Amino acid sequence: MIKSLDEKSLAEGVAVLIEVDDDLKAVVEQFGSPPLWGRKPGFATLLLIILEQQVSLASARAAFKKLSDAIERVSPESFLQLNDAELKGFGFSRQKTRYGRILSEALLSGELDLDALHALDDENVRKELAKLTGIGVWTANIYLLMVLRRPNIYPPGDLALAKAMQQVKKFPKIPTNEEQLKIAEAWKPWRAVGARILWHHYLST
Repeated sequence: MIKSLDEKSLAEGVAVLIEVDDDLKAVVEQFGSPPLWGRKPGFATLLLIILEQQVSLASARAAFKKLSDAIERVSPESFLQLNDAELKGFGFSRQKTRYGRILSEALLSGELDLDALHALDDENVRKELAKLTGIGVWTANIYLLMVLRRPNIYPPGDLALAKAMQQVKKFPKIPTNEEQLKIAEAWKPWRAVGARILWHHYLST
């Protein structure tokens, strides 16, 4: 199985999914294939994903932009040099400030090695990331899906995906995490491609 999605394998996954799921096929016919949406590995990206927890992407990105405009490089060292008041001014909640500090300290101490994640399977990536307070299943799944670009990740708990699945599948209400995972079962081993098609629908409508 392909370990990391690229443009070629993404196209391969889309070709498979439009054969097995007519609703995904309708999205691709209307809006085209989804982008790869790859993100760079490292502290800055993981910090942004933490900011994106349970808030809109726009507000998370606004806070991250204020942070990155204020310092030369977004790194664990530079993050720890900022005080709570400065981070609050950028839009970091008290909780997200704490999570950012925990992540920074874990990277500097060697407790977490983001480079080493590339060699681990999906479940062990989750375990490594979830050792840190502030990184739950959704955050770990988004890192797997967007940064490590693993092909078979579906992240339950993502509101945009849930809303997109409701619209695409014409459900009367937003499907639960369990219902989403049951539907995504048919997309294996390309669940991350299915997720991208749903996001593509959500952002296109």
